Amino acid sequence: MKTTLKYLACALVALGACTKQLDIAPEGSPSAGNFWKTKEDALKAEAGMYENYNDENFYGRGMFWFINASDDMVTGRNKPEADNIKDFNKNYIGGGYTESQWSMRYAVIKRANDIISNVPGIQMDEGLKKHIIGDAYFNAGLVYFQLAANYGNQKAGVPIVTPDADPAVPVPRAKDVNENYDYIISLFLKAAENLPNFSEMKATDYGKAHKTAAWAYLSKVYLYRKDYANAAKYADMVINSGQHQLLDNFTDVFKAANNWSKEYIWSVVCTPNGGGTGWGSKLPGVMLTNKAWGIYNGWGYYLPTKELYDSFEAGDQRREATILKTGDKFMFFGQERSFTKDAGATSDYQFKKYMEPFSWANPIPSHVNPNGDNGTTDLNVPLMRFAEVLLIKAEAAINISGAGAGDAELNKIRQRAKLQPKSGMTISDLKRERRNELAGEWADRHRDLVRWGDAQATYAKPLHDSNNNVIWPARTFDPNIHDVWAVPQKEIDNGAGVIKQNPGW
Repeated sequence: MKTTLKYLACALVALGACTKQLDIAPEGSPSAGNFWKTKEDALKAEAGMYENYNDENFYGRGMFWFINASDDMVTGRNKPEADNIKDFNKNYIGGGYTESQWSMRYAVIKRANDIISNVPGIQMDEGLKKHIIGDAYFNAGLVYFQLAANYGNQKAGVPIVTPDADPAVPVPRAKDVNENYDYIISLFLKAAENLPNFSEMKATDYGKAHKTAAWAYLSKVYLYRKDYANAAKYADMVINSGQHQLLDNFTDVFKAANNWSKEYIWSVVCTPNGGGTGWGSKLPGVMLTNKAWGIYNGWGYYLPTKELYDSFEAGDQRREATILKTGDKFMFFGQERSFTKDAGATSDYQFKKYMEPFSWANPIPSHVNPNGDNGTTDLNVPLMRFAEVLLIKAEAAINISGAGAGDAELNKIRQRAKLQPKSGMTISDLKRERRNELAGEWADRHRDLVRWGDAQATYAKPLHDSNNNVIWPARTFDPNIHDVWAVPQKEIDNGAGVIKQNPGW
């Protein structure tokens, strides 16, 4: 699958000639006329589900602007649309960064639905067939979860487009987000039924879905809907599977050599030089200091805050592994440097987690994309890792049984960070450990603050740089409006009156 993902834009040959990025409609899929006949057709359709992973706004930035709303980071340089998102200003609606999030994810759903409908009828190896079908259920469940968590609440969910839906008929929004979660759970359960364990997969299939990835996301969906018993159940299934464990050193998690380590659950498969452009997430280049001291075209977005830096306990080795501050030593293009901020940067910190590919001497093109406008690397960007499963189990256990119930899981994470174990840890301890372990990742600090009911009070405080200068003023977060993001305006315009905006936006 590593090789397949590099060339997946070429995979859907039924659609015509290969291009770097196909211009697809949300309903895009191979035509049924002369397709869905062979094993090769099934594999091409499976690869096609991953095409949008390469769009810069899918996992590179785009939806990450929503995560940027948190107190962990600020927009690194002047970007009015991004600033409006962070400030919960409805003027961001209709802009370019997030407008495509909805349609790209429904494109994945359509392609997954086509696999679910058509691949069972193909005569092929049954084991391979089950894996492809499981991959489709998993990908549909994953993007539905991303859509539901960001756009759905108790007032309205997101449209549920089933495999037998008529693509010509607009689908209204689900009555609430729990209806979405019920459907998402059913998708992940079917995925788990069909998928192998990661240890049973060939290296050429790495990047395809596997059983414990489905269980891990089941645990997260249940956590979001506050069904803590089932969140703990599926987290335990991952923990007890024997498939995963924490790496000994936190910094090793973010080395390309460990893309498929025991800590891996689900990532964006990345390469620095796929077809000359690179594939996967360009988040490492997006987070790199603007212009990277004249050596590489870093974009300088998503810069850490003093609030994040100060949240780490003394001696927590995750802090220096996560954040660069002025004067910190680090390797860049084979030479030791002392960190300095870009002159125009909002903050004087930078995230360090994704910097390993840039540390090598002459890293282009083996580790870093030759094109700084598309700063992909050989480091897979994690979406879910084993540490988060431990955190989900701990959060669920504390909510069920009270302080101390999550100590076993939290202490595994603390001891890896070279912190002393603690007993009787509370939900406040859990919140800190989740923040410090997953900072700058797709785990989504903003969504955590919203679901915990902490967003309004947190965002009412300004954010600072290392010198305690205010770099982002206090913001007004209305939990009755801003618990979800605005439905993209083009979806409302194209929805024939069926798709309604979230109230207040």
